Amino acid sequence: MKKTIFLALVFFLFTVTYTNAQFGKFVKNVKTNVQKDLLGGQDQNSGKKTLPEPACACADATLILDLGGKLKVDYSEINITTADDGSVLVQDRVNSNYYIIKDGITRGPYAKGNPALDALVGSGNDNNKSSDFTSKYKDYINKTGDKYLITFMGKNYGPYTIINQFVVTRNKDKFAAVVTENVAVTEEMGKRMEAEGKNAKTDDEKMALSMKYAQEVQANMSGKDPRSTMPKLITSIPDANIDQMTVLSGQLKSNYKYNDILVWKYDKITDLKGNLIITPPQGAAMPENFFISSDNSKYASYDYGTLTFSDKTKLTDLFDVHWLMADGKSYLAYMYYSPKKNSLMQCKIPF
Repeated sequence: MKKTIFLALVFFLFTVTYTNAQFGKFVKNVKTNVQKDLLGGQDQNSGKKTLPEPACACADATLILDLGGKLKVDYSEINITTADDGSVLVQDRVNSNYYIIKDGITRGPYAKGNPALDALVGSGNDNNKSSDFTSKYKDYINKTGDKYLITFMGKNYGPYTIINQFVVTRNKDKFAAVVTENVAVTEEMGKRMEAEGKNAKTDDEKMALSMKYAQEVQANMSGKDPRSTMPKLITSIPDANIDQMTVLSGQLKSNYKYNDILVWKYDKITDLKGNLIITPPQGAAMPENFFISSDNSKYASYDYGTLTFSDKTKLTDLFDVHWLMADGKSYLAYMYYSPKKNSLMQCKIPF
């Protein structure tokens, strides 16, 4: 009897010891796998060290582009932008090829100049000149003689001598512009004045030129309302009645809020009806990548891989922050590179 009890005790101790060892190994394996995902580690199959997932990674991320599939594109050698229609444009800087990703389908490669890229590759010119607007917004602005005509949703505005600012909403259903109808000295007159002024050698020649152009300026403004030489706001948004000085001393912004046009001034952001949207932090320079929620309760700014919210929380290691509409709601979306999947991933936040 004693021998039987002794053998049972030995068997019990052996079982507990073995089970504890196996459980410890299991816990260690789980811990290792979690650490590998979060901090990076050694891939036992390939032997290569894997980098950690970025801090901005989200559990419900959407796969945008597998860089290790048929493309074989190096993440460090690409440029990525998101168009207003949700298309993602990827440029491989190594061979200058472009790829377009839309609705989970990747098309390409396309060489620069391919018509498929026309709607996605910008002119690269951000200067506020009328000629630049003609190139960037060729569907809306056309030059007629020495003036510019704006055509939007079948309605004509103008013509105007100068377009100082021009913006269109994301859904292409609203626009706003700051324009000048007439100027005393046209662009063509200015070029002639400059050229003839360089050729004038004597004081008499310079005086004669001054008198000539004084008369030309007077004739150019004859019969025209002096107020037509002042910049003014025009827009397709009904009931826009914002004070003109706010517009002229501020900047029109169509990217600050989803499908809306706002005016940024150093001490406030308003809509075109004059309603205050938010008061920026005192002394803060407004970045180009600024986002205001649909209910105006919060905002965020993006700069050098960091998305900072108005409550001071931050997301890092991300890029290409942009607006996204899904299920009738607006989202603030961003992309990040996943070393684990060697893919471009997208997260979205209700905003």
